[in-house]
Formats: sequence, structure tokens, C-alpha cells
Amino acid sequence: MGTPSIFDDFPMPSSGRLLGWEVRKVDVVARTIEIGFRADDRFLNPAGTVQGGFLAAMLDDTQGPALYAATEGAVYAPTIDFHIVCLKPARPGRFLGKGRVVSLGKTIAVTEAELFDEGGALVARGTFTGRVMEGAMARRD
Repeated sequence: MGTPSIFDDFPMPSSGRLLGWEVRKVDVVARTIEIGFRADDRFLNPAGTVQGGFLAAMLDDTQGPALYAATEGAVYAPTIDFHIVCLKPARPGRFLGKGRVVSLGKTIAVTEAELFDEGGALVARGTFTGRVMEGAMARRD
């Protein structure tokens, strides 16, 4: 990523490494983020498409960082409820997650994320509710 972000010195969790998590773009003012992912054969179901749980993980790992970045690390909101819609089969390859903060209150945050394949087709989308907590709780280092 060309411009500095709050994630430059953030320790990469093992789940992020598995998903090929990479910050592409952060817009603090718009409260949006773009995250790149990579899915290989380890992610496939018996039909040869990316298993829905991995798509959900990519969406979750898009929306959470959107909130964390939008608050410049002040807020971490573990997911307490989410709704995912898988719109088309996802083949192995690169994906782009686009997340945004919908609402941020004192105790509850609502976020959204969309996941696009390499061709730009929307493959899944999700709406998330999180419990607002102090941002320092997001780091284990």
C-alpha cells in the first residue's frame, strides 16, 4: 500500500496469513477500507469452489479493520452477529474485500463488507454487529 496506515505496524494474526490478508486502501474520512485476499486449494469444498466459511472469514476480516482504521485504532468491535449472503460460486484466486462503517454507537457498531473476485464480480456480502471495546484489546503484542 502506498500511503501509511494504522496496520503498518500491526502484528499479522495467523488467520490473516492464511487468508492472504493485505491492506489495499484506507479512507478514514469515508470510514471505508479495501483488503486483498488469496484463496488456494486449501479453501475448496467438494464442488471445487471456495467454502462459504472462508468467504465469511474474508468478509469479517474486511469489516473489522474498516472500523478499527476509521477510529484510528480507538475502537475494536468483536463480531456478535453477522448475516452473509453468498451470491455466486467463488473460484480459487484473488479477492477484494470492501468494508465500511454504517453506524458506531457507544456499545454497538454496525458494519458491512462485500467480496469481489478477480473479475470484479460480487461473490458475497455481509452485515455485521459488533460490541464496541477499547482498541487496545485488538492487539496481543
